[in-house]
Amino acid sequence: MKGFFSFMEKHFVPVAARIGSQRHLVAIRDGFVGIMPLILAGSFAVLLNQTVFKWIPVLGTLTAINGNVWWGTFAVMSLLIAFSVGYNLAKGYGSDALAAGVISAAAFLVVTPQAHGDAGWGYIHWGYLNATGLFTAIIVAIIATEIFVRLMKKNIVIKMPDNVPPAVGRAFAAVIPGLIAVYVLGILAFLISKLGGTSLYDLVLNLIQKPLQGFSQGVLSAMFFAMLINLFWFFGLHGANIMDPIMNTLYLPALEANASAIQQGLQAPNVVTRVFFDAYVHLGGSGATLALILAIFIASKRRKDYRTIAKLGTPAGIFQINEPIIFGLPIVLNPILFIPFIIVPGVLTLIAYVATASGLVPPTYVVMPWTTPVGIGGFLATGGDIRGGLLALVNFIVAVMIYLPFVILADKMVRGEHDTEKGKSTAE
Repeated sequence: MKGFFSFMEKHFVPVAARIGSQRHLVAIRDGFVGIMPLILAGSFAVLLNQTVFKWIPVLGTLTAINGNVWWGTFAVMSLLIAFSVGYNLAKGYGSDALAAGVISAAAFLVVTPQAHGDAGWGYIHWGYLNATGLFTAIIVAIIATEIFVRLMKKNIVIKMPDNVPPAVGRAFAAVIPGLIAVYVLGILAFLISKLGGTSLYDLVLNLIQKPLQGFSQGVLSAMFFAMLINLFWFFGLHGANIMDPIMNTLYLPALEANASAIQQGLQAPNVVTRVFFDAYVHLGGSGATLALILAIFIASKRRKDYRTIAKLGTPAGIFQINEPIIFGLPIVLNPILFIPFIIVPGVLTLIAYVATASGLVPPTYVVMPWTTPVGIGGFLATGGDIRGGLLALVNFIVAVMIYLPFVILADKMVRGEHDTEKGKSTAE
Protein backbone atom coordinates (compact mmCIF):
# COMPACT_ATOMS: atom_id res chain seq x y z
CA MET A 1 0.00 0.00 0.00
CA LYS A 2 2.85 2.36 0.83
CA GLY A 3 4.42 1.69 -2.55
CA PHE A 4 1.10 2.39 -4.27
CA PHE A 5 0.74 5.72 -2.50
CA SER A 6 4.30 6.69 -3.38
CA PHE A 7 3.72 5.82 -7.04
CA MET A 8 0.46 7.80 -7.16
CA GLU A 9 1.99 10.82 -5.46
CA LYS A 10 4.84 10.83 -7.95
CA HIS A 11 2.95 10.15 -11.19
CA PHE A 12 -0.79 10.71 -10.65
CA VAL A 13 -1.03 13.75 -8.41
CA PRO A 14 1.08 16.15 -10.56
CA VAL A 15 -0.92 15.25 -13.68
CA ALA A 16 -4.23 15.60 -11.84
CA ALA A 17 -3.17 18.98 -10.45
CA ARG A 18 -2.33 20.22 -13.94
CA ILE A 19 -5.69 18.99 -15.22
CA GLY A 20 -7.47 20.78 -12.37
CA SER A 21 -5.81 24.08 -13.23
CA GLN A 22 -6.00 23.75 -17.02
CA ARG A 23 -7.35 27.05 -18.35
CA HIS A 24 -10.02 25.70 -20.68
CA LEU A 25 -11.38 23.15 -18.19
CA VAL A 26 -11.54 25.86 -15.54
CA ALA A 27 -13.48 28.07 -17.98
CA ILE A 28 -15.94 25.25 -18.70
CA ARG A 29 -16.38 24.57 -14.99
CA ASP A 30 -16.91 28.24 -14.16
CA GLY A 31 -19.15 28.60 -17.18
CA PHE A 32 -21.56 26.01 -15.81
CA VAL A 33 -21.38 27.60 -12.36
CA GLY A 34 -22.26 30.95 -13.94
CA ILE A 35 -25.52 29.70 -15.46
CA MET A 36 -26.49 27.55 -12.45
CA PRO A 37 -29.07 30.09 -11.15
CA LEU A 38 -30.90 29.84 -14.48
CA ILE A 39 -30.72 26.04 -14.51
CA LEU A 40 -32.18 26.01 -11.01
CA ALA A 41 -34.94 28.40 -12.10
CA GLY A 42 -35.86 26.22 -15.09
CA SER A 43 -35.77 23.09 -12.97
CA PHE A 44 -37.95 24.70 -10.32
CA ALA A 45 -40.47 25.63 -13.02
CA VAL A 46 -40.68 22.01 -14.19
CA LEU A 47 -41.00 20.84 -10.57
CA LEU A 48 -43.90 23.20 -9.87
CA ASN A 49 -45.78 22.09 -12.98
CA GLN A 50 -45.36 18.42 -12.10
CA THR A 51 -46.24 18.73 -8.40
CA VAL A 52 -48.06 21.69 -6.90
CA PHE A 53 -49.87 22.73 -10.07
CA LYS A 54 -51.00 19.14 -10.61
CA TRP A 55 -52.06 18.62 -7.02
CA ILE A 56 -54.10 21.84 -6.94
CA PRO A 57 -56.18 21.93 -10.14
CA VAL A 58 -57.17 25.57 -9.67
CA LEU A 59 -53.53 26.50 -10.30
CA GLY A 60 -53.45 24.59 -13.58
CA THR A 61 -54.02 27.75 -15.61
CA LEU A 62 -50.72 29.11 -14.29
CA THR A 63 -48.59 26.35 -15.81
CA ALA A 64 -47.90 28.68 -18.74
CA ILE A 65 -45.88 30.90 -16.40
CA ASN A 66 -43.54 28.04 -15.58
CA GLY A 67 -43.46 27.16 -19.26
CA ASN A 68 -42.19 30.66 -19.99
CA VAL A 69 -39.49 30.32 -17.33
CA TRP A 70 -38.42 26.95 -18.72
CA TRP A 71 -38.33 28.45 -22.22
CA GLY A 72 -35.92 31.18 -21.14
CA THR A 73 -33.63 28.87 -19.13
CA PHE A 74 -33.49 25.14 -19.88
CA ALA A 75 -34.64 25.54 -23.48
CA VAL A 76 -31.70 27.84 -24.36
CA MET A 77 -29.05 26.31 -22.11
CA SER A 78 -26.44 25.91 -24.88
CA LEU A 79 -26.70 29.55 -25.89
CA LEU A 80 -26.20 30.56 -22.26
CA ILE A 81 -23.20 28.27 -21.83
CA ALA A 82 -21.60 29.60 -25.02
CA PHE A 83 -21.62 33.09 -23.51
CA SER A 84 -20.56 31.94 -20.06
CA VAL A 85 -17.62 29.77 -21.22
CA GLY A 86 -16.36 32.50 -23.56
CA TYR A 87 -16.65 35.05 -20.78
CA ASN A 88 -14.73 32.94 -18.25
CA LEU A 89 -12.04 31.86 -20.70
CA ALA A 90 -11.30 35.46 -21.71
CA LYS A 91 -11.36 36.45 -18.05
CA GLY A 92 -8.74 33.78 -17.38
CA TYR A 93 -6.56 35.34 -20.06
CA GLY A 94 -7.10 38.82 -18.61
CA SER A 95 -8.84 39.95 -21.80
CA ASP A 96 -12.21 41.67 -22.44
CA ALA A 97 -14.52 39.03 -20.94
CA LEU A 98 -17.84 40.66 -21.84
CA ALA A 99 -16.90 41.08 -25.49
CA ALA A 100 -15.65 37.50 -25.66
CA GLY A 101 -18.88 36.20 -24.14
CA VAL A 102 -21.04 38.09 -26.62
CA ILE A 103 -18.85 37.00 -29.55
CA SER A 104 -19.00 33.36 -28.39
CA ALA A 105 -22.81 33.46 -28.21
CA ALA A 106 -22.95 35.01 -31.68
CA ALA A 107 -20.51 32.43 -33.06
CA PHE A 108 -22.68 29.63 -31.68
CA LEU A 109 -25.70 31.04 -33.51
CA VAL A 110 -23.58 31.35 -36.65
CA VAL A 111 -22.97 27.57 -36.72
CA THR A 112 -26.52 26.65 -35.68
CA PRO A 113 -28.77 25.34 -38.50
CA GLN A 114 -31.23 28.02 -39.58
CA ALA A 115 -34.03 25.70 -40.68
CA HIS A 116 -35.87 22.77 -39.13
CA GLY A 117 -38.40 20.44 -40.70
CA ASP A 118 -40.75 22.33 -42.99
CA ALA A 119 -39.68 25.70 -41.61
CA GLY A 120 -37.59 27.74 -44.00
CA TRP A 121 -34.44 29.79 -43.59
CA GLY A 122 -34.32 32.10 -40.58
CA TYR A 123 -36.00 29.72 -38.14
CA ILE A 124 -34.03 28.32 -35.21
CA HIS A 125 -35.64 25.37 -33.46
CA TRP A 126 -35.30 25.39 -29.68
CA GLY A 127 -33.93 21.85 -29.91
CA TYR A 128 -30.70 23.35 -31.26
CA LEU A 129 -30.38 25.66 -28.27
CA ASN A 130 -31.10 23.30 -25.39
CA ALA A 131 -28.64 20.88 -23.81
CA THR A 132 -28.24 18.84 -26.99
CA GLY A 133 -26.00 21.63 -28.23
CA LEU A 134 -23.74 21.84 -25.19
CA PHE A 135 -20.70 20.24 -26.83
CA THR A 136 -21.03 22.47 -29.87
CA ALA A 137 -21.47 25.54 -27.70
CA ILE A 138 -18.38 24.74 -25.62
CA ILE A 139 -16.19 23.98 -28.65
CA VAL A 140 -17.33 27.09 -30.52
CA ALA A 141 -16.89 29.29 -27.45
CA ILE A 142 -13.32 28.06 -26.96
CA ILE A 143 -12.40 28.54 -30.64
CA ALA A 144 -13.98 31.98 -30.90
CA THR A 145 -12.46 33.17 -27.63
CA GLU A 146 -8.99 31.87 -28.50
CA ILE A 147 -9.09 33.78 -31.80
CA PHE A 148 -10.40 36.90 -30.08
CA VAL A 149 -7.86 36.85 -27.26
CA ARG A 150 -4.87 36.15 -29.50
CA LEU A 151 -5.75 39.01 -31.84
CA MET A 152 -6.31 41.32 -28.88
CA LYS A 153 -2.92 40.39 -27.43
CA LYS A 154 -1.27 41.03 -30.80
CA ASN A 155 -2.86 44.47 -30.70
CA ILE A 156 -4.80 43.98 -33.94
CA VAL A 157 -7.42 46.44 -32.79
CA ILE A 158 -8.95 49.82 -33.61
CA LYS A 159 -7.35 52.34 -31.31
CA MET A 160 -9.40 55.31 -30.19
CA PRO A 161 -8.11 58.66 -28.85
CA ASP A 162 -7.41 58.89 -25.12
CA ASN A 163 -10.33 61.24 -24.53
CA VAL A 164 -12.85 58.60 -25.65
CA PRO A 165 -14.75 56.97 -22.74
CA PRO A 166 -13.17 53.61 -21.72
CA ALA A 167 -16.32 51.61 -22.51
CA VAL A 168 -16.41 52.99 -26.05
CA GLY A 169 -12.68 52.36 -26.48
CA ARG A 170 -13.06 48.71 -25.41
CA ALA A 171 -15.98 48.23 -27.78
CA PHE A 172 -14.02 49.51 -30.76
CA ALA A 173 -10.95 47.52 -29.74
CA ALA A 174 -13.04 44.35 -29.93
CA VAL A 175 -14.38 45.06 -33.44
CA ILE A 176 -11.62 43.48 -35.56
CA PRO A 177 -10.92 40.45 -33.30
CA GLY A 178 -14.66 39.84 -32.91
CA LEU A 179 -15.30 40.20 -36.65
CA ILE A 180 -12.56 37.71 -37.50
CA ALA A 181 -13.66 35.22 -34.83
CA VAL A 182 -17.27 35.20 -36.03
CA TYR A 183 -16.25 34.93 -39.68
CA VAL A 184 -13.88 32.04 -39.02
CA LEU A 185 -16.73 30.05 -37.47
CA GLY A 186 -19.07 31.11 -40.24
CA ILE A 187 -16.64 29.95 -42.94
CA LEU A 188 -16.01 26.69 -41.10
CA ALA A 189 -19.75 25.99 -40.88
CA PHE A 190 -20.15 26.84 -44.58
CA LEU A 191 -17.35 24.51 -45.68
CA ILE A 192 -18.68 21.63 -43.58
CA SER A 193 -22.14 22.18 -45.03
CA LYS A 194 -20.93 22.25 -48.63
CA LEU A 195 -18.33 19.49 -48.43
CA GLY A 196 -19.99 17.15 -45.97
CA GLY A 197 -23.67 17.82 -46.55
CA THR A 198 -24.23 18.44 -42.83
CA SER A 199 -23.78 21.19 -40.27
CA LEU A 200 -21.00 21.70 -37.74
CA TYR A 201 -23.69 21.39 -35.09
CA ASP A 202 -24.84 17.96 -36.33
CA LEU A 203 -21.26 16.83 -36.86
CA VAL A 204 -20.31 17.52 -33.23
CA LEU A 205 -23.60 16.10 -31.96
CA ASN A 206 -23.37 12.81 -33.85
CA LEU A 207 -19.63 12.17 -33.75
CA ILE A 208 -18.77 13.43 -30.26
CA GLN A 209 -21.70 14.23 -28.01
CA LYS A 210 -24.02 11.28 -28.60
CA PRO A 211 -21.33 8.58 -28.34
CA LEU A 212 -19.93 10.09 -25.14
CA GLN A 213 -23.37 10.49 -23.60
CA GLY A 214 -24.27 6.93 -24.56
CA PHE A 215 -21.09 5.74 -22.87
CA SER A 216 -21.78 7.86 -19.78
CA GLN A 217 -25.20 6.24 -19.26
CA GLY A 218 -23.61 2.85 -18.58
CA VAL A 219 -23.49 1.74 -14.96
CA LEU A 220 -19.74 1.03 -15.08
CA SER A 221 -18.89 4.48 -16.44
CA ALA A 222 -21.11 6.14 -13.83
CA MET A 223 -19.39 4.15 -11.09
CA PHE A 224 -15.97 5.00 -12.53
CA PHE A 225 -16.63 8.75 -12.55
CA ALA A 226 -18.03 8.67 -9.01
CA MET A 227 -14.99 6.78 -7.71
CA LEU A 228 -12.51 8.90 -9.68
CA ILE A 229 -13.77 12.04 -7.92
CA ASN A 230 -12.87 10.44 -4.60
CA LEU A 231 -9.49 9.26 -5.84
CA PHE A 232 -8.61 12.89 -6.54
CA TRP A 233 -9.86 13.90 -3.09
CA PHE A 234 -7.81 11.19 -1.40
CA PHE A 235 -4.63 12.82 -2.66
CA GLY A 236 -5.74 16.26 -1.48
CA LEU A 237 -7.05 17.49 -4.84
CA HIS A 238 -10.54 18.96 -5.22
CA GLY A 239 -12.10 16.04 -7.08
CA ALA A 240 -15.43 17.74 -7.65
CA ASN A 241 -13.84 20.78 -9.26
CA ILE A 242 -11.52 18.69 -11.41
CA MET A 243 -14.35 16.50 -12.69
CA ASP A 244 -17.05 19.18 -12.94
CA PRO A 245 -16.36 20.07 -16.60
CA ILE A 246 -16.74 16.43 -17.59
CA MET A 247 -19.69 15.67 -15.30
CA ASN A 248 -21.65 18.75 -16.37
CA THR A 249 -20.95 18.28 -20.06
CA LEU A 250 -22.00 14.63 -20.02
CA TYR A 251 -24.80 14.59 -17.49
CA LEU A 252 -26.51 17.99 -17.73
CA PRO A 253 -27.86 17.15 -21.21
CA ALA A 254 -29.25 13.93 -19.74
CA LEU A 255 -30.93 15.94 -17.00
CA GLU A 256 -32.37 18.44 -19.47
CA ALA A 257 -33.62 15.61 -21.71
CA ASN A 258 -35.42 14.09 -18.72
CA ALA A 259 -36.90 17.44 -17.72
CA SER A 260 -38.07 18.15 -21.28
CA ALA A 261 -39.67 14.72 -21.54
CA ILE A 262 -41.47 15.11 -18.21
CA GLN A 263 -42.59 18.62 -19.24
CA GLN A 264 -44.21 17.10 -22.33
CA GLY A 265 -45.78 14.22 -20.44
CA LEU A 266 -43.34 11.63 -21.79
CA GLN A 267 -41.12 9.02 -20.13
CA ALA A 268 -37.74 10.32 -18.96
CA PRO A 269 -35.09 8.62 -21.17
CA ASN A 270 -31.98 8.71 -18.93
CA VAL A 271 -31.06 6.86 -15.75
CA VAL A 272 -27.99 8.91 -14.77
CA THR A 273 -28.12 12.70 -14.67
CA ARG A 274 -26.06 15.40 -13.01
CA VAL A 275 -28.25 15.49 -9.89
CA PHE A 276 -28.30 11.68 -9.69
CA PHE A 277 -24.91 11.86 -7.97
CA ASP A 278 -25.85 14.69 -5.59
CA ALA A 279 -29.08 12.95 -4.61
CA TYR A 280 -27.85 9.38 -4.13
CA VAL A 281 -24.03 9.27 -4.02
CA HIS A 282 -22.51 12.43 -2.50
CA LEU A 283 -24.35 12.04 0.79
CA GLY A 284 -22.67 14.60 3.00
CA GLY A 285 -20.17 15.38 0.25
CA SER A 286 -17.89 13.26 -1.91
CA GLY A 287 -17.51 9.79 -0.44
CA ALA A 288 -20.74 10.07 1.56
CA THR A 289 -18.71 11.32 4.49
CA LEU A 290 -21.81 12.11 6.55
CA ALA A 291 -22.14 8.32 6.80
CA LEU A 292 -18.53 8.17 8.00
CA ILE A 293 -19.38 10.71 10.71
CA LEU A 294 -22.26 8.55 11.93
CA ALA A 295 -20.03 5.45 11.83
CA ILE A 296 -17.50 7.29 14.04
CA PHE A 297 -20.21 8.19 16.56
CA ILE A 298 -21.37 4.56 16.61
CA ALA A 299 -18.10 2.66 16.73
CA SER A 300 -15.17 4.90 17.62
CA LYS A 301 -14.56 4.73 21.38
CA ARG A 302 -10.85 5.51 21.76
CA ARG A 303 -10.21 7.86 18.84
CA LYS A 304 -10.91 11.16 20.56
CA ASP A 305 -9.47 12.96 17.53
CA TYR A 306 -11.98 11.25 15.24
CA ARG A 307 -14.93 12.03 17.50
CA THR A 308 -13.90 15.66 17.92
CA ILE A 309 -13.51 16.22 14.18
CA ALA A 310 -16.79 14.38 13.56
CA LYS A 311 -18.62 16.71 15.94
CA LEU A 312 -17.10 19.74 14.28
CA GLY A 313 -17.85 18.43 10.80
CA THR A 314 -21.45 17.38 11.39
CA PRO A 315 -23.18 20.76 10.76
CA ALA A 316 -21.31 21.23 7.47
CA GLY A 317 -21.78 17.57 6.52
CA ILE A 318 -25.55 17.82 6.82
CA PHE A 319 -25.38 20.35 3.99
CA GLN A 320 -22.99 18.27 1.86
CA ILE A 321 -19.82 20.17 2.79
CA ASN A 322 -17.09 17.77 3.84
CA GLU A 323 -13.74 19.58 3.72
CA PRO A 324 -13.55 19.53 7.57
CA ILE A 325 -13.68 15.73 7.47
CA ILE A 326 -11.48 15.21 4.42
CA PHE A 327 -8.68 17.45 5.68
CA GLY A 328 -9.36 17.39 9.41
CA LEU A 329 -9.76 13.68 10.12
CA PRO A 330 -7.95 13.38 7.70
CA ILE A 331 -9.12 11.16 4.87
CA VAL A 332 -6.34 12.52 2.67
CA LEU A 333 -3.58 9.86 2.44
CA ASN A 334 -5.20 7.88 5.26
CA PRO A 335 -4.45 4.21 4.41
CA ILE A 336 -7.22 2.87 6.69
CA LEU A 337 -10.00 4.95 5.11
CA PHE A 338 -8.72 4.63 1.54
CA ILE A 339 -10.71 1.50 0.71
CA PRO A 340 -14.15 2.59 1.98
CA PHE A 341 -13.71 6.14 0.69
CA ILE A 342 -13.10 4.84 -2.82
CA ILE A 343 -15.63 1.99 -2.95
CA VAL A 344 -18.57 3.74 -1.25
CA PRO A 345 -19.42 5.98 -4.23
CA GLY A 346 -19.17 3.00 -6.59
CA VAL A 347 -21.53 0.88 -4.47
CA LEU A 348 -24.04 3.72 -3.99
CA THR A 349 -24.01 4.49 -7.72
CA LEU A 350 -24.70 0.82 -8.49
CA ILE A 351 -27.63 0.64 -6.05
CA ALA A 352 -29.18 3.89 -7.31
CA TYR A 353 -28.68 2.85 -10.93
CA VAL A 354 -30.39 -0.51 -10.45
CA ALA A 355 -33.25 1.05 -8.49
CA THR A 356 -33.82 3.69 -11.19
CA ALA A 357 -33.33 1.45 -14.23
CA SER A 358 -35.72 -1.16 -12.81
CA GLY A 359 -38.45 1.42 -12.23
CA LEU A 360 -38.46 1.11 -8.44
CA VAL A 361 -37.54 4.81 -8.29
CA PRO A 362 -38.39 7.43 -10.94
CA PRO A 363 -35.52 9.08 -12.86
CA THR A 364 -34.06 12.35 -11.61
CA TYR A 365 -35.02 15.43 -13.60
CA VAL A 366 -35.02 18.37 -11.17
CA VAL A 367 -31.92 20.35 -10.25
CA MET A 368 -31.64 21.15 -6.57
CA PRO A 369 -28.83 22.97 -4.75
CA TRP A 370 -25.97 20.56 -4.07
CA THR A 371 -26.16 21.57 -0.40
CA THR A 372 -29.60 19.95 -0.02
CA PRO A 373 -29.55 17.47 2.92
CA VAL A 374 -29.68 13.71 2.51
CA GLY A 375 -33.14 12.39 1.59
CA ILE A 376 -34.56 15.79 0.76
CA GLY A 377 -32.33 15.92 -2.30
CA GLY A 378 -33.60 12.57 -3.60
CA PHE A 379 -37.19 13.63 -2.96
CA LEU A 380 -36.80 16.90 -4.88
CA ALA A 381 -34.67 15.48 -7.70
CA THR A 382 -37.43 13.00 -8.61
CA GLY A 383 -40.11 15.69 -8.69
CA GLY A 384 -41.34 15.25 -5.15
CA ASP A 385 -41.49 11.44 -5.17
CA ILE A 386 -41.00 9.87 -1.74
CA ARG A 387 -39.23 6.90 -3.32
CA GLY A 388 -36.33 9.14 -4.28
CA GLY A 389 -35.91 10.21 -0.67
CA LEU A 390 -36.13 6.63 0.58
CA LEU A 391 -33.47 5.48 -1.91
CA ALA A 392 -31.12 8.17 -0.62
CA LEU A 393 -31.69 7.02 2.96
CA VAL A 394 -31.10 3.36 1.99
CA ASN A 395 -27.83 4.38 0.35
CA PHE A 396 -26.88 6.35 3.43
CA ILE A 397 -27.38 3.27 5.63
CA VAL A 398 -25.32 1.15 3.20
CA ALA A 399 -22.52 3.73 3.35
CA VAL A 400 -22.55 3.65 7.16
CA MET A 401 -22.28 -0.16 7.11
CA ILE A 402 -19.31 -0.02 4.72
CA TYR A 403 -17.47 2.56 6.85
CA LEU A 404 -18.11 0.82 10.20
CA PRO A 405 -15.49 -1.99 9.96
CA PHE A 406 -12.78 0.47 9.00
CA VAL A 407 -13.68 2.86 11.82
CA ILE A 408 -13.50 -0.09 14.22
CA LEU A 409 -10.12 -1.04 12.75
CA ALA A 410 -8.81 2.50 13.27
CA ASP A 411 -10.07 2.37 16.84
CA LYS A 412 -8.30 -0.95 17.49
CA MET A 413 -5.07 0.37 16.04
CA VAL A 414 -5.08 3.23 18.54
CA ARG A 415 -5.73 0.75 21.35
CA GLY A 416 -2.86 -1.40 20.15
CA GLU A 417 -0.51 1.59 20.05
CA HIS A 418 -1.69 2.60 23.52
CA ASP A 419 -1.05 -0.90 24.92
CA THR A 420 2.40 -0.99 23.33
CA GLU A 421 3.33 2.35 24.87
CA LYS A 422 1.98 1.18 28.23
CA GLY A 423 4.07 -2.00 28.02
CA LYS A 424 7.21 0.00 27.30
CA SER A 425 6.58 2.25 30.27
CA THR A 426 6.08 -0.76 32.58
CA ALA A 427 9.27 -2.40 31.34
CA GLU A 428 11.24 0.74 31.98
